[in-house]
Amino acid sequence: MGIVKISDDLHEEIRDASASMSRSINAQAEYWIKIGMLAEFYPDLTYPQLTRKLLSCKELPLKELLQDAG
Repeated sequence: MGIVKISDDLHEEIRDASASMSRSINAQAEYWIKIGMLAEFYPDLTYPQLTRKLLSCKELPLKELLQDAG
């Protein structure tokens, strides 16, 4: 596990979202990062489609995403 430096404002947003979604702060940040990564690779997919894609993958290896999107 690594450390990612983010702004205090974003940290507070993550803290608020994690409380309302019943996730830890780290789990909420990881979820947003994964959804954002999928959204960049699959810009035509809707949010529900992205979440289904996320649920169907155990991991999101970058090489695999590049092959799928290409």
